[in-house]
Amino acid sequence: MDLTVGPNQFFWDATTWRDFYARIADEAPVDRVVLGELICSKRLPFYQTHIPEAVERLLAAGKTVAMTTLALVTLKRERNLTAELVDMGLEVEVNDLSALAHLPEGAAFSVGPLVNVYNEGTLRWLVGRGASRICLPPELPLASVEMLVAATEAHVDVWGWGRLPLAISGRCYHARLHDRAKDNCQFVCAEDPDGRAVDTLDGQEFLAVNGVQTLSGSCANLSPQLPALRGAGVAGLRLSPQSNGFLELCSLFRNLIDGRISAEDLSAAALPTAPGGSYCDGFLTGAAGVEWSGRP
Repeated sequence: MDLTVGPNQFFWDATTWRDFYARIADEAPVDRVVLGELICSKRLPFYQTHIPEAVERLLAAGKTVAMTTLALVTLKRERNLTAELVDMGLEVEVNDLSALAHLPEGAAFSVGPLVNVYNEGTLRWLVGRGASRICLPPELPLASVEMLVAATEAHVDVWGWGRLPLAISGRCYHARLHDRAKDNCQFVCAEDPDGRAVDTLDGQEFLAVNGVQTLSGSCANLSPQLPALRGAGVAGLRLSPQSNGFLELCSLFRNLIDGRISAEDLSAAALPTAPGGSYCDGFLTGAAGVEWSGRP
């Protein structure tokens, strides 16, 4: 079972972004890294000049590199950015199906977890179109994961760690929170490098927001589900970047996969830096997504 570092969902300054991926290249025991902007195209110019350096360093370290598309393409400028990804000579991870219009017929690509691959028909169509790797949506139950893995010879990943991506909107929640127009947001989302928690009116922990994105309030941690995922034939886990403790987290998951530590050990060690301060994996086997199977 391999490990993929998914695209960073949050807005970090250019120096932090550059240093993060330099350390991933040099220190993280992962197999594959997805770079690029997933959430908001306005963020891309702040770190775009560092992408070639990051790609070169990651490839030199023996890691596979892919470039993500935006999760929601709405502007001509964003369509052009998507088309330019094809010219980079790297694998393209599709997180919005409009990107397929820019991929030559038969060109290999991967599919990210924001594409709704909920049934065998969709999966077979994407593989027939050229998809060699699929990261399934994190809200699928284990029974569906088992059926989809059985329906294809493509490499199938599942979301293993991080705040879960729940929705993308045309409205920027961060801008609205600070009484700013979306076009004059002043990049206030940078103040929350792992997303901003949202509570209900009576103070109950609920969700998190990240610019135009809605996320889970707690951090998905599928380490207790590793035996079931292996039994289902899942080939890899995706780890979503966070601002603190991520290199250590990658090592913990590698040690878990290789049998050197238990899921309990991983969960205890990673909890202090887990976004939201709590775990969930209920979409896979629970009655509600917020549940976590590792809770006593």
